[in-house]
Amino acid sequence: FCLPEAIVLNTKVLKKLKGAFQAFDTKSDNTVDIKEIGTIFYSLGFFPTQADLQTFTSEVEDERSGYIHWDRFLPAMTKVLLEDKFPPISDELLLQAFEVLDKEKRGYLEPEELTDYMTKEGEPFTQEEMDEMLTAFTDEENKHIYYKDVIPHLTLERKM
Repeated sequence: FCLPEAIVLNTKVLKKLKGAFQAFDTKSDNTVDIKEIGTIFYSLGFFPTQADLQTFTSEVEDERSGYIHWDRFLPAMTKVLLEDKFPPISDELLLQAFEVLDKEKRGYLEPEELTDYMTKEGEPFTQEEMDEMLTAFTDEENKHIYYKDVIPHLTLERKM
């Protein structure tokens, strides 16, 4: 008797995957635009290359429609988790990275600072990805990004 791979995921991981997917399911029809896959990955603490994202989307895209259905996304993400394809960045390493960027040790970054780093260094984010990230992580009151509050949203416990 063999259980489907999706059953191997614990409830917490499954909820986080579903939540990340649903955040971009703008039509509420269990599909997301393939352009959102990178943002979904990043929001879960995965940082694949653009080539990795293209490979993933080509495997799960619904008949070249430009959309990915939840029923195809979940098994593919389960495989990513089980194979540890894109090892997570630890909370500690993320904190160190934010602290390096926060030269004045304020405990936060300005949206413009983060945008500058994220669109010009390493594997650059698109402006659309940055806009979505800033919308999610910028404190509405004072327009700062308190990175210690953001870190838990950028990591996924992978206990199976």
